Amino acid sequence: MPVKIRLQRHGKKGKPYYWIVAADARSKRDGKYLEKLGAYNPNTNPATIELNVDGTVQWLQNGAQPTDTAKAILSYKGALLKNHLAGGVRKGALTEEQAEAKFTAWLEEKEGKVGSKEENLAKAEADAKAKALEAEKAVNEARIAAATPAVEEEVTPETPENVDATEEVEALEQAAEEGAAAADTEVADKKE
Repeated sequence: MPVKIRLQRHGKKGKPYYWIVAADARSKRDGKYLEKLGAYNPNTNPATIELNVDGTVQWLQNGAQPTDTAKAILSYKGALLKNHLAGGVRKGALTEEQAEAKFTAWLEEKEGKVGSKEENLAKAEADAKAKALEAEKAVNEARIAAATPAVEEEVTPETPENVDATEEVEALEQAAEEGAAAADTEVADKKE
């Protein structure tokens, strides 16, 4: 029975979540599997990967073939390195302790890289929030500055320019009143 280590899709539309499984190559993508080895969530940054490294190495030693994507994930988590080191132990090139020391050193280095990436992402996000806040403050200050002169114009006492405007308004009002009075007299004349 040919065994593949592959991804089995779960989650909802647009938000995939994968299980890493060892399955018969003839079974459906989301169908029956032999063993669940881990999980992969590409929706987070960096992607979240949980993997049973020892179980995966055992399947690799028994002849399971990973798909391309699964192979990249196994390499990222060190399962392929551990399988390689186990082959060196079987051949006698390394002792078990040396292989374990190399693997733990690699894991520590990898965790340092992932940790620095997470810190850089958090710092970039904080910087973006700070820039957005500064831009928002600048816009608010500009709005306040634009609104302040308009309020002062309303409060200022009448200037000679405003007096002319009020005289024109009063003249228009008188003309409207005279027109209304004339219209009233015409209506009264028609009634008689």
